[in-house]
Amino acid sequence: MTIIKYALAAALVASLAPRPGAAQEGPQQLPAIRLTAGFHLIEAEVAQTPLQRQVGLMNRPSMPPNGGMLFAFEAPAQQCFWMKNTLLPLSIAFLADDGTIVNIEEMKAQTLESHCSKKPVRFALEMNQGWFDKRGIKPGTKIAGAPFRP
Repeated sequence: MTIIKYALAAALVASLAPRPGAAQEGPQQLPAIRLTAGFHLIEAEVAQTPLQRQVGLMNRPSMPPNGGMLFAFEAPAQQCFWMKNTLLPLSIAFLADDGTIVNIEEMKAQTLESHCSKKPVRFALEMNQGWFDKRGIKPGTKIAGAPFRP
């Protein structure tokens, strides 16, 4: 009898989990980590699965001033992003394994234009448009936090 209860509970949990390809019912909310750029604090949600990265910041009407999303990939590659179904204009910083910014791109909301890293990277950090520029953060600046190797 206990095995049947566990099987039913497992089936219920599985039925509540999002399915790949299922329609997105508004913005996703992912666990966040704290990053820093010098003395500037960043509260970044982490998108690390293919589905989380695909949805990204789609369908969000707003984002906190120091909020963002860190995209983590399994291996370094040229990473490219577009803004399909993304309501907010964003700035994206492509980051080396140690957190050094390789390049920063400005992205207009709801466009299909590709914005790519200038070299292979494993990380990309999206923030509200102009966030990096307003703080004087440029390529070569290091973002610090748990994901980046010393």
